[in-house]
Amino acid sequence: MPPTASSPTPRGSVPRYAEIAADLRRRIVEEDLAPHTLVPSERELSELHGVSRMTARHALTVLANEGYVYRRTPRGTFVAEQRHVFRIGSFSREVERGGKTPAAVVLSAQVGEADAAAATALGLVPGAPVHVVRRRRSADAEAIALETSVFPVALTPHLLEADLTGSLWELLAATYGVVVTTARATLASVVLDDESCRLLDAVAATPGTRLERSAYDADGRCVEFARDVYRSDRAVFEVEADVTR
Repeated sequence: MPPTASSPTPRGSVPRYAEIAADLRRRIVEEDLAPHTLVPSERELSELHGVSRMTARHALTVLANEGYVYRRTPRGTFVAEQRHVFRIGSFSREVERGGKTPAAVVLSAQVGEADAAAATALGLVPGAPVHVVRRRRSADAEAIALETSVFPVALTPHLLEADLTGSLWELLAATYGVVVTTARATLASVVLDDESCRLLDAVAATPGTRLERSAYDADGRCVEFARDVYRSDRAVFEVEADVTR
């Protein structure tokens, strides 16, 4: 965003909106402000820092995109709930680990054809029949993620007739004797499209995290290939690695 007349940005310096966002972020963290606490308005920030309303608005937008605040027009801007911390694995288990209740709404469940990526991951030929289950996932009724899970039809017969609103990994274990022991994923930062924002109750152009994920059993067989997208303002990912090798 180009600097305004009221907030000049010399070459090499930090933009004023970034400084204001950093100052407010520091207050939220260091003072441990309670969720839903009202934060200074655009007008108050512009007067406090001697900048334009546009610069103050940009600072609040940065913090909203980072998940530190949320806006409720016309009431104001408030401190957000802490973001959910996820590890790569079962959404249900991770939400329960955080002391919240997971839920799923099935958006679609059908037989489809494996595309190139799914076929490679699952050890199928492209176009092989697969079960494709698309769901909206939530924690304590707050929409967090959209999951699109792909399973080989041969491995999961009659899957679409089952209750798909719980943990699919638990369903695999209970119904098919398939136990997931390892999961691997690649993550990428994205901007959520309009449909994803609508389904996740997010404002337009909310930042997201896209996962392309594979789940394996004890024999190293890939039993699920998935493409997930999470609201970055409501979810962060914790990664642990063995760095001794």
